[in-house]
Amino acid sequence: MRSSDPGRLLRYGVSGAASTVTHLGVALALHDGAGLWPVVATTVGFAASIVVSYTLQRNWVFRSTVGHGTGAARFLAVTAVAWTVNTVIVGTGTSVLGLPYAFVQAVAIVCIPVVNYALNSRWTFTAAERPAPEPAAGCTRS
Repeated sequence: MRSSDPGRLLRYGVSGAASTVTHLGVALALHDGAGLWPVVATTVGFAASIVVSYTLQRNWVFRSTVGHGTGAARFLAVTAVAWTVNTVIVGTGTSVLGLPYAFVQAVAIVCIPVVNYALNSRWTFTAAERPAPEPAAGCTRS
């Protein structure tokens, strides 16, 4: 299946929305409700969204046959990149620029999905193709 498959892109959008609602809901509750520092709130929200995102992407978006060990490790590597981008944007936007947390978090949420889709569709959930086995010596096909 091509990475530009419209059905896959739609499923990715829906799974991204579910992950985003999880991330933003937890983060805003912790920031606005519990008074946590924005970077801590967004980190906890981001962590909560990982389970939602991995499950939906592996099983529904990419319909991957990659084993959980490989898929989860790759997914976490991609997630680490996304978390870093998110944290830098939120930290810079709120602490350096003095912008409102909700606005800065929205900017970060728009930036991350493009990179995630590219990496997850081409690497995380793609099984390496194995060459066909060579026939045993002395065996021929009829």
